[in-house]
Amino acid sequence: MISHELRDKMFPECPVRNVLARTGDKWSLLVMHELAQSEVSMRFGELNKSLPDVSQKVLSQTLRRLEEDGFVTRTVYAEVPPRVEYALTERAESFMKACQPMVEWAVAHFAEIMASRRQYRGE
Repeated sequence: MISHELRDKMFPECPVRNVLARTGDKWSLLVMHELAQSEVSMRFGELNKSLPDVSQKVLSQTLRRLEEDGFVTRTVYAEVPPRVEYALTERAESFMKACQPMVEWAVAHFAEIMASRRQYRGE
């Protein structure tokens, strides 16, 4: 049997594995969801406040990866202090439309899943 790490090295061009590995991490989908909920671009601080349990460092890394993959645009304004705003690209908007049913499913079934976890642990 081939390990996941070896399989990733053997088949790095697999589109499903490649895209889902980048967007399915702990924060990417949540960051894109927050940006999708906003009708205007968001500043870093606004995003950080809307996701209070993410550190600034991790949020910054996540935004850079999303920008690298063309999911987020980063606009820097030449002001003092500099103003930086983030927005979803058309690619990300398309991706979020595909993810919306999954997000809705998670919200609808969250209580049941949490109950199953408690029951499994004997709580």
